[in-house]
Amino acid sequence: MERRAFLGAMAVAGMARGLRAAPSERLNVGFLGTGNIAGSHLGPMLGQPDTQVVAVCDPRPERRRAFAANVNQHYGTKDCREYADFRELLARPDIDCVLICTPDNWHALMTIAAARAGKHMYSEKPFALTIHEGRAMVQAVERHGVVFQHGTQQRSDPRFRQACELARNGRLGRIHTVRVAVAGGRQGSMGTLGPVPDGFDYDMWLGPAPVRPYSPERVDTSHWYFISDYSAGGYLSGWGIHHVDIAQWGLGTELTGPVKVAGTAVMPQGGLCDTPITWRVEYEFATGTKVIFTDAGQQREGCTFEGDKGSVWVTRGAISADPPSLLREVIGPDETQLYRSAEHHRNWLDCIKTGATTVAPAEVGHRSQTICSLSDIAVRLGRTIRWDAKAERVIDDETANRMLTRALRAPWTL
Repeated sequence: MERRAFLGAMAVAGMARGLRAAPSERLNVGFLGTGNIAGSHLGPMLGQPDTQVVAVCDPRPERRRAFAANVNQHYGTKDCREYADFRELLARPDIDCVLICTPDNWHALMTIAAARAGKHMYSEKPFALTIHEGRAMVQAVERHGVVFQHGTQQRSDPRFRQACELARNGRLGRIHTVRVAVAGGRQGSMGTLGPVPDGFDYDMWLGPAPVRPYSPERVDTSHWYFISDYSAGGYLSGWGIHHVDIAQWGLGTELTGPVKVAGTAVMPQGGLCDTPITWRVEYEFATGTKVIFTDAGQQREGCTFEGDKGSVWVTRGAISADPPSLLREVIGPDETQLYRSAEHHRNWLDCIKTGATTVAPAEVGHRSQTICSLSDIAVRLGRTIRWDAKAERVIDDETANRMLTRALRAPWTL
């Protein structure tokens, strides 16, 4: 974690010093992965009065060493231990919960292992690398009774909740179209081949992904995020799932999905990256509602609900409506009141203590990710696919159905 990011985390965490819960009331937290996204979670975890970060895992020794040193500096202890193998961290009986902050190809294996070990978890988006892996994650979470929070934190933002409540309660009339747009992908470079750095367990970093020649670009977020070996579709999923999830929330379809998916994309030519750069995908739901999902070069970034009586657009930090008076509407006590979460991490921790369901549970995360994964399948095949959300199968298209899963490199299995 860079020093600037750590100093920001300290500013958030400083208010909690001197207000910490007794050791018997604290939740011991472990981090799986130490990249940029892990850095964004460290401040909130250090800032909670009832948590203690006690372990960190990463196959790169210099990264886990720096992360642990920052944590120990904050607490004034040497209690945060380092691990190169996530299984050793999960085997510790004193760890209550973990944050999974790894590339997408690790999400399923780590979620299932954490569930079996009885660890509650906050797992980053995208939910899973494939639809098959996503269903296995949901089953493991449910079977072992652990609390799961998906990293679609917009569900803890009041603007997004307001937009969805307006849509759900008929303030916009009949919703005929939802428009979703996020940043596009990238071309990427060819990569620079070289020796694996001393101490870096590159085989562990690859995990269930195919063996590929090492290059520093491959393992950097600027590239792996757009390589399908490790990413569930680049920004089509990595960014897309945030606003696709809001579309699902506002339509009330968060436990199902579309009946048809069709789209096109511009793909990288050469280089390490092989996920869509730009795209246009359309979904049709059983109600007749259409969702149009593109990169932000084609539509206004964010999520727009369009009805026959008005529309509302929402993105991070902003919301607007047509007519503007819609934003002054009050949702009554007998209307649809959506889950209220003031802060995503705190919601997760509170649910661990109470056993309640989080604002972004596993089944909901899986269903939103399924739409993003179907988008990737449709643009790669270049044809319309018909989806049976109950059976989680593509209708009459075995080529598409084979793309719902991927082989894992031995010895890794679900």
